[in-house]
Amino acid sequence: MQVLLAEDDDGVAAALVEVLYDHGHVTRRVRYGRDVLTYHRSSDLLLLDLGLPDTDGLEVLRALRAVSDLPVVVLTARGDERSVVRGLRLGADDYLVKPVRLAELLARIDAVTRRDRAQRVLAGQAVRTVRAGDVEVELDARRVRVAGTEVELTTKEFDVLAALAARAGTAVSREQVLDEVWGDAHHAVSRSLDVHLTQLRAKLRRPDLLTTIRGFGYRFGDPGSGSGPGSGPGPGPGSGLGSGSGGD
Repeated sequence: MQVLLAEDDDGVAAALVEVLYDHGHVTRRVRYGRDVLTYHRSSDLLLLDLGLPDTDGLEVLRALRAVSDLPVVVLTARGDERSVVRGLRLGADDYLVKPVRLAELLARIDAVTRRDRAQRVLAGQAVRTVRAGDVEVELDARRVRVAGTEVELTTKEFDVLAALAARAGTAVSREQVLDEVWGDAHHAVSRSLDVHLTQLRAKLRRPDLLTTIRGFGYRFGDPGSGSGPGSGPGPGPGSGLGSGSGGD
């Protein structure tokens, strides 16, 4: 994987380049925020320090998000709540405060890249409508119909449902649902997943379609019912895709 590292401290940069190389990642190190916008197209992930000499890293992130969905892990000494929240809202996929254990950094990088690959696979799927009984979920259009009648969901309610419906019929862990819908922020909002699921069951009026698997997670649809992606009645060609996750 090609990593773009924006870090002005030579010692920190050298250590990171070495560790990333040892784990199979080729790293291009830049010192200035302007260089991020120059080199991001040839990179698979950005490690971004916020204390860059020419531009605040949060402004670099804002500018990058206007032109790219490149995965970004912020790695900075700036650990105040305001900066963390702003970084995540501006589009960082993860936010780590220095000093950080290298094993944790590598694990976070792996998690971010896995999420990115999964999202790209889902985005590339030809079939984007999932049916289970008389419930129809249009993943791209973000619409849900029950017995032909459209049901209004909040943004997070739909995100939870879509995560599960995209893998209809397969058990999905609670942690996977939280991670997919909320990313690194999921630890702070875990309890609200239960609230979203309760609201979804009430709005869909089909409680049996959202099954809780005790001690593990959830499943959308019945594995034996033919629920899955398709464009007509009955099982579509993509039947049997794993259940997605819902989170807080």
